Amino acid sequence: MMTEPNISICEEKIYEQLYKTYADKIFNHLFYKYGDSEKAKDVVQDSFAQLWVNCKKVSYNSVKSFLYKVANNNSINDLRHQKVVLTYQKTNTESNLDYESPHFQMEEDEFMNRLTLAINSLKEGQREVFLLSRIEKKKYKEIAEIQNITVKAVEKRMQQALINIRKKIPNI
Repeated sequence: MMTEPNISICEEKIYEQLYKTYADKIFNHLFYKYGDSEKAKDVVQDSFAQLWVNCKKVSYNSVKSFLYKVANNNSINDLRHQKVVLTYQKTNTESNLDYESPHFQMEEDEFMNRLTLAINSLKEGQREVFLLSRIEKKKYKEIAEIQNITVKAVEKRMQQALINIRKKIPNI
């Protein structure tokens, strides 16, 4: 591929070449996250659609990081949505009440609500690092590559995220 900074990704041939270069790589990355090829395909398509919409704003040299960032943001948003759905299903499933005392269930629900609120109140960078580390089980080096930041920045964001969560939920 060419590396000239003045290449326009709004040109169809360049855009097609970028698709051929990155689509499979992003698909594989997302398939690992989701375990669902259809969802991964959808996110890849959405990422490239956003690239096309923003083709005049994105420089040729930053296409890869733009695509990964969009794909990761979409996957994090989807994870949040899935978590809300699962929490809703869990609180509305009567079979759970058969196995646990109502008091325990109430405390667990309250804790989950407080945790969700605490995570949602984090700054975007802290929230992304926290979810990638704790939910996705990514290593700091992987997170740094995905986020296009240094490992030290990942460590700092994680530290701040944990401090902020502990402020919202004491005795955690």
